Amino acid sequence: MKKFYRFSTLVAGLLLASLVLCAAQSTPQSSPAVQTASVTQTNPPQFSARDNRYHLVPGDVFDLGFDLTPEFNQQALAVQPDGYVTLRSVGDVKVAGMTTEQLRETIRTAYSKVLHDPIISITLKDFQKPYFIADGQLGHPGRYELHGPLTLSEGIALAGGFLETAKHSQVVLYRRVNDQWSSAQLINVKKMENSHDMREDPTLQPGDMLFVPKNRLSKVKPFIPTTNVGMAAYAAQY
Repeated sequence: MKKFYRFSTLVAGLLLASLVLCAAQSTPQSSPAVQTASVTQTNPPQFSARDNRYHLVPGDVFDLGFDLTPEFNQQALAVQPDGYVTLRSVGDVKVAGMTTEQLRETIRTAYSKVLHDPIISITLKDFQKPYFIADGQLGHPGRYELHGPLTLSEGIALAGGFLETAKHSQVVLYRRVNDQWSSAQLINVKKMENSHDMREDPTLQPGDMLFVPKNRLSKVKPFIPTTNVGMAAYAAQY
Protein backbone atom coordinates (compact mmCIF):
# COMPACT_ATOMS: atom_id res chain seq x y z
CA MET A 1 0.00 0.00 0.00
CA LYS A 2 2.82 2.41 0.88
CA LYS A 3 4.58 1.63 -2.42
CA PHE A 4 1.39 2.40 -4.33
CA TYR A 5 1.00 5.70 -2.47
CA ARG A 6 4.61 6.69 -3.25
CA PHE A 7 4.12 5.78 -6.92
CA SER A 8 0.92 7.85 -7.13
CA THR A 9 2.68 10.84 -5.57
CA LEU A 10 5.56 10.56 -8.06
CA VAL A 11 3.17 10.42 -11.05
CA ALA A 12 1.24 13.45 -9.79
CA GLY A 13 4.48 15.40 -9.40
CA LEU A 14 5.55 14.58 -12.94
CA LEU A 15 2.18 15.64 -14.32
CA LEU A 16 2.34 18.95 -12.43
CA ALA A 17 5.86 19.64 -13.75
CA SER A 18 4.72 18.91 -17.30
CA LEU A 19 1.81 21.36 -16.99
CA VAL A 20 4.11 24.11 -15.68
CA LEU A 21 6.58 23.55 -18.53
CA CYS A 22 3.84 23.71 -21.17
CA ALA A 23 2.43 26.91 -19.70
CA ALA A 24 5.88 28.53 -19.74
CA GLN A 25 6.42 27.61 -23.38
CA SER A 26 3.01 28.93 -24.43
CA THR A 27 3.53 32.34 -22.70
CA PRO A 28 4.75 35.00 -25.26
CA GLN A 29 8.23 36.28 -24.49
CA SER A 30 8.90 40.01 -24.33
CA SER A 31 12.65 39.93 -24.91
CA PRO A 32 12.46 40.61 -28.69
CA ALA A 33 10.55 43.81 -27.97
CA VAL A 34 13.29 44.91 -25.60
CA GLN A 35 15.92 44.14 -28.19
CA THR A 36 14.01 46.11 -30.82
CA ALA A 37 13.80 49.09 -28.51
CA SER A 38 17.53 48.98 -27.87
CA VAL A 39 18.25 48.88 -31.60
CA THR A 40 15.95 51.85 -32.14
CA GLN A 41 17.74 53.85 -29.48
CA THR A 42 21.15 53.24 -31.06
CA ASN A 43 20.15 54.49 -34.52
CA PRO A 44 22.39 57.33 -35.73
CA PRO A 45 20.93 60.85 -35.59
CA GLN A 46 19.09 62.06 -38.67
CA PHE A 47 20.32 65.36 -40.10
CA SER A 48 17.72 67.88 -41.16
CA ALA A 49 18.02 69.74 -44.44
CA ARG A 50 20.21 72.80 -44.19
CA ASP A 51 18.55 76.20 -44.65
CA ASN A 52 20.60 78.12 -47.24
CA ARG A 53 18.81 81.44 -46.67
CA TYR A 54 20.83 84.14 -44.98
CA HIS A 55 20.14 84.64 -41.26
CA LEU A 56 20.79 87.94 -39.52
CA VAL A 57 23.65 88.14 -37.03
CA PRO A 58 24.77 90.93 -34.67
CA GLY A 59 26.48 93.70 -36.61
CA ASP A 60 24.27 93.41 -39.69
CA VAL A 61 22.76 96.67 -40.98
CA PHE A 62 19.52 97.11 -42.95
CA ASP A 63 17.18 99.83 -44.15
CA LEU A 64 13.52 99.69 -43.17
CA GLY A 65 10.94 101.26 -45.52
CA PHE A 66 7.18 101.80 -45.30
CA ASP A 67 5.63 102.31 -48.74
CA LEU A 68 2.44 104.04 -47.50
CA THR A 69 3.82 105.75 -44.40
CA PRO A 70 7.36 106.94 -45.18
CA GLU A 71 7.53 108.90 -41.92
CA PHE A 72 8.25 105.57 -40.23
CA ASN A 73 11.22 104.82 -42.50
CA GLN A 74 14.55 104.12 -40.76
CA GLN A 75 17.99 103.99 -42.33
CA ALA A 76 20.99 101.94 -41.23
CA LEU A 77 19.35 99.91 -38.49
CA ALA A 78 22.13 97.90 -36.82
CA VAL A 79 21.56 94.57 -35.10
CA GLN A 80 22.95 95.01 -31.60
CA PRO A 81 25.25 92.46 -29.90
CA ASP A 82 22.26 91.08 -27.99
CA GLY A 83 20.37 90.50 -31.27
CA TYR A 84 17.87 93.38 -30.93
CA VAL A 85 17.11 96.45 -33.04
CA THR A 86 15.34 99.59 -31.86
CA LEU A 87 12.32 100.52 -33.97
CA ARG A 88 10.66 103.93 -33.97
CA SER A 89 7.33 103.98 -32.06
CA VAL A 90 7.70 100.27 -31.24
CA GLY A 91 10.84 99.77 -29.20
CA ASP A 92 13.27 96.87 -29.12
CA VAL A 93 12.59 93.78 -31.23
CA LYS A 94 14.81 90.71 -31.37
CA VAL A 95 15.78 89.90 -34.97
CA ALA A 96 19.03 87.89 -34.80
CA GLY A 97 18.74 84.49 -36.46
CA MET A 98 15.90 85.54 -38.79
CA THR A 99 15.79 85.50 -42.57
CA THR A 100 14.73 88.69 -44.35
CA GLU A 101 11.25 87.27 -44.86
CA GLN A 102 10.94 86.40 -41.16
CA LEU A 103 12.25 89.86 -40.29
CA ARG A 104 9.62 91.49 -42.52
CA GLU A 105 6.80 89.52 -40.87
CA THR A 106 8.12 90.26 -37.36
CA ILE A 107 8.29 94.00 -38.02
CA ARG A 108 4.86 93.97 -39.65
CA THR A 109 3.44 92.29 -36.54
CA ALA A 110 5.22 94.78 -34.26
CA TYR A 111 3.78 97.77 -36.17
CA SER A 112 0.27 96.31 -36.39
CA LYS A 113 -0.47 98.07 -33.08
CA VAL A 114 0.35 101.41 -34.70
CA LEU A 115 -0.39 100.95 -38.42
CA HIS A 116 -3.09 99.07 -40.29
CA ASP A 117 -1.65 96.39 -42.57
CA PRO A 118 1.66 98.17 -43.30
CA ILE A 119 3.60 97.43 -46.48
CA ILE A 120 7.24 96.95 -45.46
CA SER A 121 10.49 96.62 -47.42
CA ILE A 122 13.81 95.39 -46.05
CA THR A 123 17.16 96.17 -47.70
CA LEU A 124 20.32 94.63 -46.28
CA LYS A 125 23.13 97.19 -46.41
CA ASP A 126 25.93 95.49 -44.49
CA PHE A 127 25.97 91.81 -43.61
CA GLN A 128 28.30 88.90 -42.99
CA LYS A 129 29.69 87.84 -46.35
CA PRO A 130 29.66 84.12 -47.22
CA TYR A 131 33.03 82.58 -46.43
CA PHE A 132 35.00 79.35 -46.08
CA ILE A 133 38.01 78.49 -43.95
CA ALA A 134 41.17 76.82 -45.26
CA ASP A 135 43.47 75.33 -42.64
CA GLY A 136 46.41 72.98 -42.36
CA GLN A 137 49.31 72.46 -44.74
CA LEU A 138 48.54 75.30 -47.14
CA GLY A 139 50.53 78.28 -48.34
CA HIS A 140 48.13 80.87 -46.90
CA PRO A 141 45.64 79.31 -44.49
CA GLY A 142 42.84 81.57 -43.34
CA ARG A 143 39.30 82.78 -43.93
CA TYR A 144 38.22 83.58 -47.50
CA GLU A 145 35.05 85.16 -48.86
CA LEU A 146 32.89 83.26 -51.32
CA HIS A 147 32.02 85.52 -54.25
CA GLY A 148 30.52 82.78 -56.39
CA PRO A 149 30.68 79.04 -57.05
CA LEU A 150 34.03 77.66 -55.86
CA THR A 151 35.19 74.04 -55.73
CA LEU A 152 37.42 72.44 -53.10
CA SER A 153 40.47 72.32 -55.39
CA GLU A 154 39.93 75.98 -56.34
CA GLY A 155 39.71 76.86 -52.65
CA ILE A 156 43.03 75.10 -52.03
CA ALA A 157 44.63 77.07 -54.88
CA LEU A 158 43.15 80.30 -53.49
CA ALA A 159 44.74 79.51 -50.11
CA GLY A 160 48.22 79.21 -51.63
CA GLY A 161 48.18 75.56 -52.66
CA PHE A 162 49.65 72.53 -50.91
CA LEU A 163 52.87 72.69 -48.93
CA GLU A 164 55.49 69.96 -49.33
CA THR A 165 54.31 68.56 -46.02
CA ALA A 166 50.68 68.21 -47.16
CA LYS A 167 48.88 64.90 -47.50
CA HIS A 168 47.02 65.42 -50.78
CA SER A 169 45.08 62.17 -50.50
CA GLN A 170 43.32 62.92 -47.20
CA VAL A 171 41.85 66.41 -47.37
CA VAL A 172 38.96 66.76 -44.92
CA LEU A 173 35.91 68.88 -45.74
CA TYR A 174 33.90 69.87 -42.66
CA ARG A 175 30.37 71.10 -43.27
CA ARG A 176 27.94 72.32 -40.64
CA VAL A 177 24.63 70.47 -40.90
CA ASN A 178 22.78 72.03 -37.98
CA ASP A 179 23.52 73.64 -34.62
CA GLN A 180 24.65 70.35 -33.06
CA TRP A 181 26.24 68.39 -35.90
CA SER A 182 28.80 68.78 -38.66
CA SER A 183 29.69 66.30 -41.39
CA ALA A 184 33.26 65.34 -42.28
CA GLN A 185 34.11 64.12 -45.78
CA LEU A 186 37.51 62.67 -46.73
CA ILE A 187 38.55 63.67 -50.25
CA ASN A 188 41.46 62.28 -52.26
CA VAL A 189 42.57 65.38 -54.18
CA LYS A 190 45.75 63.62 -55.36
CA LYS A 191 43.70 60.94 -57.11
CA MET A 192 41.45 63.53 -58.77
CA GLU A 193 44.41 65.50 -60.08
CA ASN A 194 46.33 62.45 -61.30
CA SER A 195 43.30 61.07 -63.15
CA HIS A 196 42.29 64.52 -64.45
CA ASP A 197 38.75 63.69 -63.32
CA MET A 198 37.33 66.55 -61.27
CA ARG A 199 33.73 65.36 -61.27
CA GLU A 200 34.07 64.48 -57.57
CA ASP A 201 35.44 67.94 -56.73
CA PRO A 202 32.76 69.28 -54.33
CA THR A 203 31.47 72.85 -54.46
CA LEU A 204 32.16 74.76 -51.26
CA GLN A 205 29.26 76.15 -49.26
CA PRO A 206 29.25 79.13 -46.86
CA GLY A 207 30.77 78.13 -43.54
CA ASP A 208 32.70 75.12 -44.90
CA MET A 209 36.16 74.35 -43.58
CA LEU A 210 38.76 72.38 -45.53
CA PHE A 211 41.67 70.92 -43.61
CA VAL A 212 44.87 69.55 -45.13
CA PRO A 213 46.80 67.26 -42.73
CA LYS A 214 50.51 66.54 -42.68
CA ASN A 215 51.85 63.58 -44.58
CA ARG A 216 53.46 60.75 -42.65
CA LEU A 217 57.02 61.71 -43.54
CA SER A 218 56.55 65.27 -42.31
CA LYS A 219 55.23 63.97 -39.00
CA VAL A 220 58.44 62.08 -38.25
CA LYS A 221 60.85 64.41 -40.01
CA PRO A 222 61.90 66.20 -36.77
CA PHE A 223 63.00 62.85 -35.35
CA ILE A 224 65.08 61.43 -38.21
CA PRO A 225 68.33 62.68 -39.75
CA THR A 226 68.27 64.44 -43.11
CA THR A 227 69.75 62.75 -46.18
CA ASN A 228 73.06 64.55 -45.83
CA VAL A 229 73.39 63.63 -42.17
CA GLY A 230 72.56 60.03 -43.00
CA MET A 231 75.21 59.90 -45.70
CA ALA A 232 77.78 61.41 -43.35
CA ALA A 233 76.93 58.85 -40.68
CA TYR A 234 77.26 56.06 -43.24
CA ALA A 235 80.61 57.38 -44.45
CA ALA A 236 81.88 57.68 -40.89
CA GLN A 237 81.56 53.93 -40.46
CA TYR A 238 84.20 53.29 -43.16
